[in-house]
Amino acid sequence: MTAVPSPARATPADREPVFRMRDVSKVYHVGDVEVVALREVSLELYAGEFVVLLGPSGSGKSTLLNLLGGLDTPTRGEVDYRDHALSEGGEERLTRFRREHVGFVFQFYNLIPSLTAAENVALVTEIAGSPLDPREALDLVGLAERADHFPAQLSGGEQQRVAIARAVAKRPDVLLCDEPTGALDVETGRRVLEVLDRVNRELGTITAVITHNASIAAMGDRVIRMSSGRIVGIESNAARLPASELAW
Repeated sequence: MTAVPSPARATPADREPVFRMRDVSKVYHVGDVEVVALREVSLELYAGEFVVLLGPSGSGKSTLLNLLGGLDTPTRGEVDYRDHALSEGGEERLTRFRREHVGFVFQFYNLIPSLTAAENVALVTEIAGSPLDPREALDLVGLAERADHFPAQLSGGEQQRVAIARAVAKRPDVLLCDEPTGALDVETGRRVLEVLDRVNRELGTITAVITHNASIAAMGDRVIRMSSGRIVGIESNAARLPASELAW
């Protein structure tokens, strides 16, 4: 796969955001201890963006992603996806939102060992409205020839690419990635990032990538920096750097 530089996409004030978070806080209670994971966060995401979320462990990145993906609801504030009020959704409503609109990629692949790569991807396509064919999704991530292999026959990077194929096979509007290269070596990590960039460019999927690796910031249209549960900075890149040119 050849990485092609992508110009940053503008987000002018008159462009309608797809996601809106307004004054969002998230508080967890562990026994008698109150843990504030997010503090009055406001954020907008736009169609087709590739966004990188940077920050140390405990900065609130994963909590923010969970709220965007409908895996959790805020303690205070509002989270909206188009006409979906996610902060008000019951579990059935949030489940429908996740099923119809969101793809998730995590650090660990969560593939079913007894199923082939194509069968792992098919688990998602069976419940989607207008999915990609599983083998088409695997071709998108460069694994068409590995479709009939089991996870134990694949490298870690290949398993992560199967996980990405599974996530994008239902044609999600947003792809949320939590440390997708965290368990991979540098070269394998670059290949996985190339796949995410390709999915973003070819399918137009909003892509948000959590990482503690500051080098990955150069890939994004925008970089969101977090610390202690707050957004402490948002930067736009003049141009997106291909994963192959990242200096790790």
